[in-house]
Amino acid sequence: MPTTSVHTDPEALAMTLVAESTVPVERLWGAFADPRQLERFWGPPGFPATFTSFDLRPGGRADYRMTSPQGERFHAVWQVTEVDEPHRITVRDLFTDADGTVDDSLPTSETVLSFEAVGSGSRVTVRSSFGSAADLETMIDMGMVDGYEQAFGQLDTVLADLREEALGTGTVTELVDDTHVRITRAFAAPRHLLWRAHTEPELVRQWLLGPDGWEMTVYENDLTPGGTFRQAWAPTGDTEGEPFGFEGENLVVEPERRIVSTERMTGAPFPPNTNDLQFDEADGVTLMTLLVTYPDRAQRDMILTTGMTDGMETSYQGLEREVLSAT
Repeated sequence: MPTTSVHTDPEALAMTLVAESTVPVERLWGAFADPRQLERFWGPPGFPATFTSFDLRPGGRADYRMTSPQGERFHAVWQVTEVDEPHRITVRDLFTDADGTVDDSLPTSETVLSFEAVGSGSRVTVRSSFGSAADLETMIDMGMVDGYEQAFGQLDTVLADLREEALGTGTVTELVDDTHVRITRAFAAPRHLLWRAHTEPELVRQWLLGPDGWEMTVYENDLTPGGTFRQAWAPTGDTEGEPFGFEGENLVVEPERRIVSTERMTGAPFPPNTNDLQFDEADGVTLMTLLVTYPDRAQRDMILTTGMTDGMETSYQGLEREVLSAT
């Protein structure tokens, strides 16, 4: 979703974001009124939101947390003061502890989300007002401006009809910046099956086969934060080559939704990358997103030249054929 402007106004103690979409205003409103859609973009990449309560009525509250790739959790709450569907939502946005108690030592704001039709599309304006210049400055220093821009940059995917726009496009690789690569793949299957296919050893071995003439010889995965994983492949028959594998540590494990782990080739001299794998379902289609963080651009480019995207697509076709169609 194109962010047309982000503006901070120190005199008014406010920050305003404006973004536009080609969908009707009712569809745009729906993305903010449904917690399962909202948590797909309310948080920048690498810090997705999880809403643990959601009562979008005056006097209601919506508790949520954002989880970093290292497993750190940052808790907050919306205290809802006004709802005028599909035009306006007003909330007090407050930091909390893990139990939902407001942390008075951190900045508070009143946030107004305004929705309007614009031509054949729609616009959302997000205005956050603060009680003091110090609170506004603190939030800017905490990266609120960049965070909003990155979060709203994900909204187009939420608004899209995955069945029409993503199915059949195969594995798509996007260079985000010098150290980040985003890989997406849509599947005509519920996300609980995709989660099983990525975590149950007997299913993983059916599709994660490696190159032609190779077989998976090891799959071990302790699906707990701090747990380790190991995968290995070896040539079969007359196929030539040296066995290889990958290993790493799981940092975040949220069943059926997200796995963040470090990964390095076994025995390799270079540092690991971090893989943030997420599954999002809409109308029976699951969009799998893998955000890879590399130590530097050189390592990113080296790995991309191995034909990674084509290899992943071959594996995912096997996943569809051998697992999803038979489960």
